[in-house]
Amino acid sequence: MSTSKPKVKNVPPPDGAKPASPYARFIPREELGEFASWSPGTLSGGAAQSASGVQRPSAEPEAPPPPDPAQLLHAARQAGYQDGYRDGMSALDGFKQSYAAQITAQVGALTQSFSRQLDALQQDMARALAVSATHLARQIVRSELATRPELVSVVAQEALDTLLMSARQITVRVHPDDHGFVAQGAADVLAARGARLLSDAAIPRGGCQVDSDIGVIDASIAERWRRAAASLGCEEPWIEGSRT
Repeated sequence: MSTSKPKVKNVPPPDGAKPASPYARFIPREELGEFASWSPGTLSGGAAQSASGVQRPSAEPEAPPPPDPAQLLHAARQAGYQDGYRDGMSALDGFKQSYAAQITAQVGALTQSFSRQLDALQQDMARALAVSATHLARQIVRSELATRPELVSVVAQEALDTLLMSARQITVRVHPDDHGFVAQGAADVLAARGARLLSDAAIPRGGCQVDSDIGVIDASIAERWRRAAASLGCEEPWIEGSRT
């Protein structure tokens, strides 16, 4: 046995009364369509569900607003400033290194040039000093020869001592004016070596020449002076009759 649903009549309002709002009246279930019970989750952005339980997609999120051109310009300026500052500092470091290397090379070249000039100056000074010393020594030697001519006998003895003991046929040649001094001052050495003493005008005064079977010893003033000057790094010759 089927039961019929009671019919609901809409009763009109009394005369003179304001019509009621359609939302203020009771809505029968038969007039309701799809519905769903409200829950707090429906306000959290989740997908809404229909009365039948089917999930409906939520609304798409709004697109972000376009960037502010002023902010973009400021950011570009800041990035350009940072890049320029970095490039400038890198260029500055490179310049400092290059400049330091250039200065170092210039100072090194200047130091080497100064050292060479100083060495040349020292050599010139040493040469000038040696020349002055030889000039002074030459004057002293000439003075000694003039005031003490007997010193030629010492020269003859030194020349004989230089000669090897195995030498034979020894002859000592001296200037005629020096013959007496050598004969008296070097008599013992001449006798011990069996040497003859001869006068030779070609031998300058103050020196002698020793001849033997094994060689000749030049003990003249000029030769002895040359060796002495060479030991000082000087090539000043002995000039006979010169006052300097």
